[in-house]
Amino acid sequence: MEGARRAVCDRVDELAEVLIQTSRAIHANPELAFQEHAAHDLLTGVLAAQGIDVVQSAYGMETAFEGSAGTTGPVVAVLCEYDALPGIGHACGHNIIATAGLGAGLAAAAVAEELGGRVRILGTPAEEGGGGKQFMLERGAFDGVDAALMVHPADADLENITSLAVQQAAVTYKGRAAHAAAAPEKGLNALDAAVLGYVNIAALRQHIAPDERIHGIITDGGEKANIVPVRAAANWYVRSPSRSRLEDLKLRLAACLQAGADATGCDLQIEWIEPSYAEVLDNRALLDRYTANAALLGRTVMPAVEHQVVGSTDMGNVSYVVPSIHPMIKSAPAGTAIHTEAFAGFAASAEADLAVLDGAKAMALTVVDCWTEGSLLATAREQFEHMLGVRAVPT
Repeated sequence: MEGARRAVCDRVDELAEVLIQTSRAIHANPELAFQEHAAHDLLTGVLAAQGIDVVQSAYGMETAFEGSAGTTGPVVAVLCEYDALPGIGHACGHNIIATAGLGAGLAAAAVAEELGGRVRILGTPAEEGGGGKQFMLERGAFDGVDAALMVHPADADLENITSLAVQQAAVTYKGRAAHAAAAPEKGLNALDAAVLGYVNIAALRQHIAPDERIHGIITDGGEKANIVPVRAAANWYVRSPSRSRLEDLKLRLAACLQAGADATGCDLQIEWIEPSYAEVLDNRALLDRYTANAALLGRTVMPAVEHQVVGSTDMGNVSYVVPSIHPMIKSAPAGTAIHTEAFAGFAASAEADLAVLDGAKAMALTVVDCWTEGSLLATAREQFEHMLGVRAVPT
């Protein structure tokens, strides 16, 4: 086994120039959810050039892909994300996620036959709100997978993201138009309804749990100031640490929005945008192996209680189906928050390049452990089933 562990690290080193160039190229050409055509072509091109069987536009999604190696044994999936954010590009560092996953998959592929394991390299589009992983789940991408691994860049090495389940809502109010000066009494003001709903939610925020979040924007407030707005629209996010608590919070949000409609006589339509994201169920057995492997590379991976990066990800949906991990890898100076212009800048830095290589090695070593440590996957499955049982009980 030690020979295989050395081999995967050596393989990442051999690929270092390719991986870093690929990361920088994706960073330089940010593409939004479901539009990641250049990243898709670049990543699948590297896989094919390295002799990996690869399926482009996999699972009915133009920018998804699947690479595979190995013929028998346990299946470990390594995940790549590569979509960017509007306006601020790779401020979540998905170029790092993509190429760390690429490197880990290629390194594991080099020893798959020798160790009797299989690796599935999955390109998962549209993490930033599009839910690509959920669509891939529904279409069989994770069928037969024993463990799923990915790393996410941050300003520290952390065991996990402090994840929240999230549901988006598209809200529309419909009123009645009227001349705002000549006959305002004949109108029903949809903008007033939206504003009252917003104010109600602002008040509600004082009385939700500290680990819950509600945030939104008004996206349509009418067409002209002298016309009573016949339509108003808003977009809301509801976040909570568990799926069950999220359902309760959605009801409270809806009540606030409905009150705005009732007060103004307007009609309300709430569209709960799917897919929603579950919280990430981090698997302790797998995470312990990743943490130990990262330590061999000089990275001390801290518990998230010491430093938190809060967010939501469709990796949570995967973690409800397959034992999974989503550790954070340091790729920017401490205090640099994700989803900022500053983080986007650091996502193409020397520290980010090192995160690509170390992330690839730590994951590849963890894949080797999954294939060679007889009890690891069994323990991971037991923990996964126990956690699912606990989460089935409302908290």
